[in-house]
Amino acid sequence: MARVALICPDLLFGSKVEGALRAAGHDVTRYDDAGEIDEPDVLVVDLNGADAEPLPGIPSVGFYSHVDQDTRRRAEEAGFGVVVPRSRMARETVGLVDRALER
Repeated sequence: MARVALICPDLLFGSKVEGALRAAGHDVTRYDDAGEIDEPDVLVVDLNGADAEPLPGIPSVGFYSHVDQDTRRRAEEAGFGVVVPRSRMARETVGLVDRALER
């Protein structure tokens, strides 16, 4: 079980991500922004809805709208460990977070 910090302003999609992670045994805390995050094991961020950077030394997963390739590129350059389209995040939530934790 990992402590997951989730930054996702989209309530519906964020609830889906949170539910999948909780069902897999992770402890999920939702945040409005990265300014108040409390030492998670992994950071999960909606790159289109939140202005957040990866945290030093913390594995990170970022997801974005598949049409927004500039956001993908910026996230990879900023140091997000796993960057995927929103559709893939919806399908593979737990696997992507586990992959980030293994890095």
